[in-house]
Amino acid sequence: MALLAGGAARRESVTVDEVAHIGAGVSYLQKLDMRMNEEHPPLAKVLAAVPLVVRGVHADYSQVSWTFSLKMFNQFLGEWIFGHWLITRWNDPIATVLWARIPMLCLTLVLGTVIFAYGSRLGDPWGGLLCLCTYATMPTMLAFGPLVLTDMAIALFAVLTLWAFASMWRSPSQGTVLRFGLAFGGALLSKFSAGLLFFCFAAFVLSLRWRPAPEQPADKAELRAWRRIRWWSLAKGTLFAALVVYAVYFVLSWNEPTDSLSFLGHNAAALLLRRVLMPPWIYLRGLLLFAVTGKPPAFILGHAYPHGVWFYFPVLFLLKSSLAFLLLLLLALMVSLVAKLRRVQIGVVPKGLELHWRAMWVSLAVFTGACILSRFQFTIRHFSAPLALLVLLLAPLPRTLESLRRAGWPAARAVVWLTVALAVASVVTAVRAYPYYLPFLNSLSAGRPGYVLVSDSNLDWNQALPDVEDFVQQHGLKHVLVDEYGFSEPGVYVPEAQFWNCQQPAAEDGGQWAVVSANMIEESHNCLWLLRFPHQPLAGGSMYVFQLPTVLPPAGTLGGPPLPADYHNLAGMVLPGDARLIFLNCIRDPQQLQPTMNRLQAMMQAEMEKRKRKSNSTK
Repeated sequence: MALLAGGAARRESVTVDEVAHIGAGVSYLQKLDMRMNEEHPPLAKVLAAVPLVVRGVHADYSQVSWTFSLKMFNQFLGEWIFGHWLITRWNDPIATVLWARIPMLCLTLVLGTVIFAYGSRLGDPWGGLLCLCTYATMPTMLAFGPLVLTDMAIALFAVLTLWAFASMWRSPSQGTVLRFGLAFGGALLSKFSAGLLFFCFAAFVLSLRWRPAPEQPADKAELRAWRRIRWWSLAKGTLFAALVVYAVYFVLSWNEPTDSLSFLGHNAAALLLRRVLMPPWIYLRGLLLFAVTGKPPAFILGHAYPHGVWFYFPVLFLLKSSLAFLLLLLLALMVSLVAKLRRVQIGVVPKGLELHWRAMWVSLAVFTGACILSRFQFTIRHFSAPLALLVLLLAPLPRTLESLRRAGWPAARAVVWLTVALAVASVVTAVRAYPYYLPFLNSLSAGRPGYVLVSDSNLDWNQALPDVEDFVQQHGLKHVLVDEYGFSEPGVYVPEAQFWNCQQPAAEDGGQWAVVSANMIEESHNCLWLLRFPHQPLAGGSMYVFQLPTVLPPAGTLGGPPLPADYHNLAGMVLPGDARLIFLNCIRDPQQLQPTMNRLQAMMQAEMEKRKRKSNSTK
C-alpha cells in the first residue's frame, strides 16, 4: 500500500481541496491563527503541515489574502488564494505537495495496522490478514489516503473511538475512559461529521436492550447500577475529549484576533474572557459553516439530482470497489448463513469481544444510514469511515470456515481456496489499476466512460495535470487549451496551458489541441459535442484530449457547442459565468479579493430580494 498509494500520489498535481488545506495547516503552526478553513477541524491539516514547517516553508503573511481572510465569510475565498500562492509561488509546488502528503500516507498506513490488529482479535490472524489485504488494495483508500484531506483521519479515529468505547463499556476503568477520550477527541478534531459517533453510541446502547450482552447482570437492580457506571464513564470520556479539543484549538488560535467577540467588551477582563472563549467559538463557527455550506447536486448514472438520493452511495460503492472485495463480502454472508443453518457451535467472534463486534456493525449501520439520508452526496471519500468498518466484517470469515471444515462441511476446503483466490485478485486489481486509482471503476460500469456515470473526485480532482504535460511534451506542443476541474492556475504544471471553457470556444481555437476534465464533458460543463472529434483519455479517464477541427461548428447547431441557456455550471454553482475565473482573477491579482467579495455579496443580496418579492407576489 505504501508503494502503490505513495507512488500514485507522487505523480499527481495538487488536488482541489488540498490547496486550501495545506495553506491553512501551515498558517496554524506558523502563526497560531486559525482564520483559514474553519469549516474543517485542524488535525489532518496540522499533521500535513508539520514536515513543511520543519523544512522552513515560506509564507508571506503581509499579502492581502491573509489579512482579507480574518472575516468569517471572507476566508471562503481567501483560503484558496493564500494556499495557491504558498504552494506554487512562494515555494516549489512539487516538493511542497509531496512533503505534505507524507504524513497523510503514514496516517493511512496506521489505519491499515489498526484494521489488522482489530481484525486479528475479532477473528484470528488469518482474519486480520484478510482485512488488511482488502483494505490495502481498496482503490478508494489508495486514491485518497495520501491526499491532504480529512477523510482518512476520521476513518482512523472513528474505528479507534468505537473500539475504545466497546472496551470502556465492557470494563469501565480510568485507563479505558482515557483511551476513549483521546480517540474521541481525535475524531472530533478530524471532521465535523464525527458527531455521528454520538448516534453510534446511542444505537449501541439501545441494541443492548434489544439483545443483552453476555456480561450484563440479570437482576434489575444490578443492571441499573451496571448501566449507571457505564453512562458515567461515557460522560467522563466525552468531557475529556472536549478538553482535548479545547486545548488544541486554544493553542492553535493563540494569536488569532478576538475581534469577532468584541461584543463582550474591551477591558482587561473582557479581553481575557474573549481569549478563553475563542476555542469553542471557532469550533462552533466552523460547525455552522459546515452546516450551511451549499449542498451541490448529486450526479450518478448520468443523471443530475438537485440534492442527494438514497441510492447514491450504494451505487457508488458498487462501481468503485474491486469485484474481489464485493465477492468477499457476499461470500462472508453466505458462509455465516451456512454456519447458522448447520448449527456449528462457534460464536461470531471470540468470547469477550462481543461488545466490540456489536459496536462495529451497529456503527456501520448508523454511518451508512446517515450517508444514504444525507443531502450532501458528492464523492466516495465521504464513505471512508463506513468502508473501514465494512472491511472489519470480514474478520470472522477464516475462523468460521475452519470451524465448518472441522464440522465436516464438504465445501469448506473449496471455499477456503476461493477466499484466497479473491484476496489475490484484489492485489492484482490494485497493481493493474496503478497509478490511476482516483478514476477507478470496475467492470460493473460495462465499459461506459466515467463521465456518464460519476463526477467530481470520483473521476477527476485536478490531479492529472502532470499527465497533460507528458502528452504536451510527447507531441511537441507549444500551446494547449485546458479546461480543468479546479480553481488553480493550470500553468503551474502545464506551462503551455491556456485556460479554456469547452462551452464557449472561440473561432481561433479551431485546429488546436484541447484537454478537458472528464467532469466537464457532461456534469459540470455541457461539452458532449466534443466527442464527435478525435479524442483519447488521459490519466485513466480523468481527462480527455481532443483534436479540434479547423472550423468549429456554430453554437446551438447540431454537433456544436451549447447555447448559454444550456450551459452547465461547475459542481452546480449558481454564480454567473465561469466560477473558476473568479478565483483565477484573484490568484493573479490578490488585490481583487475585496472587490470580488463585494460583488458576490451584492449578487447574493439581489438574489435574496428577488426571492422575497416572488414569495410576496405568490402570497
